[in-house]
Amino acid sequence: MPRIYTCSFCGRPIQPGRMRMYIKTDGTIYRFCSSKCFKSMIKLRRDPRKLKWTAKYGQAVR
Repeated sequence: MPRIYTCSFCGRPIQPGRMRMYIKTDGTIYRFCSSKCFKSMIKLRRDPRKLKWTAKYGQAVR
């Protein structure tokens, strides 16, 4: 049975077969729902808590 993951950037669920994975050299695995999320996190280094279209918008830092 396929698993449903959540996007590492926006926090939305990812349908099976529709994700892009990015693995860092330290072993951290990031899963993205779209190229928009991938570019925003990896290339542009945006904070998802400051973007209104993400599910993580407005969450406080702990």
